Amino acid sequence: MPLTSILKAQLYQLCLTFIQKRIENIEYSLQQARQASNDDTKSSAGDKYETTREMMQQEMDRNSKLLYEAGQQKIALQQIENVDPAKVVKNGSLVLTSEGSFYISISAGEINFEGEKVYAVSQAAPIGKALIGRKKNESFKFNGKDYLVKDIL
Repeated sequence: MPLTSILKAQLYQLCLTFIQKRIENIEYSLQQARQASNDDTKSSAGDKYETTREMMQQEMDRNSKLLYEAGQQKIALQQIENVDPAKVVKNGSLVLTSEGSFYISISAGEINFEGEKVYAVSQAAPIGKALIGRKKNESFKFNGKDYLVKDIL
């Protein structure tokens, strides 16, 4: 397997681990909110009961939304698992620029990979949008900085 493919496969696995941990944490929070709601139902009375119950319901709704969004990110990530290098930046590309390396995948932030920083960004993120469609040796400006696309893997 070429070095580029190995590198991208490892970055993919790091992003997958990131999103799976996020899903596990959200599921745990959702479970805790349900448990707290059930416990409070047994021990509260009157207005306090209604207020606490509403707060727990809001927490469960928020966690359900986060869980859905994380699930969508996991699906988006799975769609780019074996994306081949291309002449233009697309979803699944690893882009080496004069200002850093970007893996167009999911918004997972900074990944320290073998001593190097790689930023996992969504194609919908501002920097992701700026990178999509760019070619090798193409320059562009983003947030007041000049970027040069050095390579697309």
